[in-house]
Amino acid sequence: MSDTKYLLSTSNLSIGYKSKTKVNVIASDINLNLESGKLISLIGENGIGKSTLLRTLSGLKKPLEGAVLLNSKDLKEYNQIDLAQNLSLVLTEKLPPSNLTVFELIALGRQPYTNWIGKLTDTDLEQINQAITLTKIAHLAQKKYYEISDGQFQNVLVARALAQDTSIIILDEPSTHLDLFHKVALFKLLKKLASESNKCILFSTHDIDLAIQLSDEMIVMTAKNVVQDQPCNLISKGIFDSLFKDENIKFDSEKGRFMIR
Repeated sequence: MSDTKYLLSTSNLSIGYKSKTKVNVIASDINLNLESGKLISLIGENGIGKSTLLRTLSGLKKPLEGAVLLNSKDLKEYNQIDLAQNLSLVLTEKLPPSNLTVFELIALGRQPYTNWIGKLTDTDLEQINQAITLTKIAHLAQKKYYEISDGQFQNVLVARALAQDTSIIILDEPSTHLDLFHKVALFKLLKKLASESNKCILFSTHDIDLAIQLSDEMIVMTAKNVVQDQPCNLISKGIFDSLFKDENIKFDSEKGRFMIR
């Protein structure tokens, strides 16, 4: 099947690390197809390689083998500015100390489009304000970013990615450090943005039960393979049954969630 309809796809992708003496393969033969308008979650055990996969899909790491295609073009053919105009990435690293306001932090999403002095045009301001409106954080705009809560800060990072105006947004563990209320609110926001803005949003998470309920599709990483499908299909195929190597954790296919024995 042609990959032209997909925003991002992989072809026999292998990910991992290279040193002078050896190659450490984390996962191989990865074939994914990501479409616009979908919220897609990436799950797997701690240390399985989710962050490495996201960094490879976003161009921060080179594949060991195979290819990552963005709009049917190999990722390695993009320069930094072109890539930043097509794909935005939200990482969990803390920001370096600064006095930026929430508005100024979101405005950094326009860097791929501004001239060398960083002057914001009317178009830039429109994109920034639209991102603020979509994430419902107008009341935070003039606060310093370090004055807001973790949940609010996560929404600000999503707004910055929206201001970047890309067709695909990739987020690495966006719900880390959030309580259940803010996790649900964030997941629902991402689903709404994917649907209404027709963007593809891919995020990694440990909140598997929530991901099953809210994702359009899921990518499941195990030691054996990487599988992509709709949650209902993954359940019927028994994919979640062997996700954790612990006899005390069992997936209940009828309830669609994990149970503790």
